[in-house]
This record gives sequence, C-alpha cells and structure tokens, in this order.
Amino acid sequence: MAILLCRIRAQHAVSPPTGLLRQASLTGYGVSDMPQHAIKLYRHPLSGHAHRVELLLSLLELPTELVFVDLATGAHKQVEFLKLNPFGQVPVIDDDGTVLSDSNAILVYLAKTYGDGRWLPEDPVAAARVQRWLSVAAGQVAFGPAAARLITVFGASLNADDVINRAHSLFKMMETELGTTKFLTGDAPTIADVANYAYIAHAPEGNVSLQDYPNLRAWLARIEALPGFVPMQSTAAGLLAG
Repeated sequence: MAILLCRIRAQHAVSPPTGLLRQASLTGYGVSDMPQHAIKLYRHPLSGHAHRVELLLSLLELPTELVFVDLATGAHKQVEFLKLNPFGQVPVIDDDGTVLSDSNAILVYLAKTYGDGRWLPEDPVAAARVQRWLSVAAGQVAFGPAAARLITVFGASLNADDVINRAHSLFKMMETELGTTKFLTGDAPTIADVANYAYIAHAPEGNVSLQDYPNLRAWLARIEALPGFVPMQSTAAGLLAG
C-alpha cells in the first residue's frame, strides 16, 4: 500500500519524519470527551496544510496515528487514496469512520468536536473573525508564502517575484494587526492561528524573509510556546539553503 511507505522523497528534507503514533495524555478531558481510538491523519511531513491538522491534534492532546502519503510517487492519486479524498490531496482524517478532507474543514470539525469552545468560539462575531483568517489561509497565504515555498521545495513552475511580493504584502498587513493583539483574533489562540502558522513560519524556505516583521515573528513564537506545539519538518531551501 503506497500511502504506508515510510520514505520521504521530497527535495531538501533535513529532519526525520514524525513517529507514526502519538499517544496523548488525558489532561483537560473527561472520559467521554477523549476518544478511545487514535485519529488517523493521512499526511506528508512537508505539507503545511497537513501540519495544520497535526498541530491542532497535538494541541488538543488527541491520540493520533500519522499515515505517510508519498506525494513524490503519486500515492495521493491512487485509487485507494482517492476513495478517502476524490480531490487527491492531503490531509485526510479518519476519526473512527468519520472521514474528512480539506485542512480548514478538518480544523473546524476537530475544534467543534473536541475543542470545548476554546479554538472556535460560538459567539457569531468571534466566529466570523476566525473565518476571516481561515479565508486568508486559503487565499493570501496559499498564493503567497505557500506558493513561494512550492517553487524551492517542490520545484513548482510559478513566478517567484509575484508570489514573494504577495507574501510581503500579506506580512505587512499582519504586522500592523499583530501590533495590537497577541493572536490573530484576540488574546487567545484559535484555529485561525493554527491555519496560518506553518506556511508563514516556513516562508524563508521560499525566499521570503521575516526579518522586517517583529510582530509577526513574536506571534509565531507565541504559537510555538503553546503546550503541545509540534513543528513542521524544515527543509534546507530558499534562504535556509547552506
């Protein structure tokens, strides 16, 4: 089964893949809240979309089984994987038979199911503010820093100047907003922060410097200081190439 292969063939990988099984503690959960099974996460360790889900699973202290999908060999386009996600994309989760794809949709599901209101507020205004940043993650982040990293890490044929300029336009706006708040929607982290973290933190791999954005870097550091934080695998690409 191709998706169970444990080799990484993406360019520039410098860190080992995360172990296949993460067992979580029961801190903060009642017996009925914590699943008695491991939630399967089909992912690639260099995918920021997949890392969003892996990060929230860890922050929620949920037992997780990581299933490696070998994108380099096209495992995500094979019939067996397409049964999980007809779009042929990671991530996908299987929560005891509930199979979901799309990283932001999965974040909403996990926050609603296991987050106890901490990661996705019920208040309409607060929820709308979170949704705004989920849209940014799917838009400006995807077509800015994420696209820039696609060029250097995966060899995508995109216009580097265009996507780097888009990234800096986004970062300038975020730098201003993060001058008045600890996290994207207020003083507490939400799935808005989880959704936007990985591709911004790894922007230097796509030749996008974070040097001129101290508020943005402080926000990244606050996320990295959260209990249960797990990093995304880094690559020696772009500004990090040595």
